[in-house]
Amino acid sequence: MSIDTLLARARTGLRRLSPAEACAAASRGTGLIVDTRPEFQRRSGGEVPGAIVIERNHLEWRLDPRCDARIPEAVSADIRWIILCDEGYSSSLAASSLRQIGLANATDVIGGFQAWTAAGLQVSRLAAPARPRGPGEPGIDARLTSAEHAGR
Repeated sequence: MSIDTLLARARTGLRRLSPAEACAAASRGTGLIVDTRPEFQRRSGGEVPGAIVIERNHLEWRLDPRCDARIPEAVSADIRWIILCDEGYSSSLAASSLRQIGLANATDVIGGFQAWTAAGLQVSRLAAPARPRGPGEPGIDARLTSAEHAGR
């Protein structure tokens, strides 16, 4: 099977989102964006504000609510995980993998981060990219003290 065939099969059943739809879902609280891009891409291009950073090789373990290595947000198989990669290819494969482990609402962003920036959506450029989330780790906002929030 070629990668093109595998990708087409992975996208079967996915209700892929445009960058604007993904942004709106995250803003409304009806989806959580997960950025799987490696550090060098996030350092170079910036980051999507509020996105959860999880490296691709840890994705299923961090998002499966039955796994001991999950993040605190992974409380239900019903969560709408919106996977973001650089161009929208590996995110489709990742969303398909999540669906195979029972996360039926997983999807991805058409065109990935490149389409996000082309759409003029907000991007943060930090001195250092966010560190990927580990098992049980809260989001960055929960880890900051009030003094650190004030300095942000």
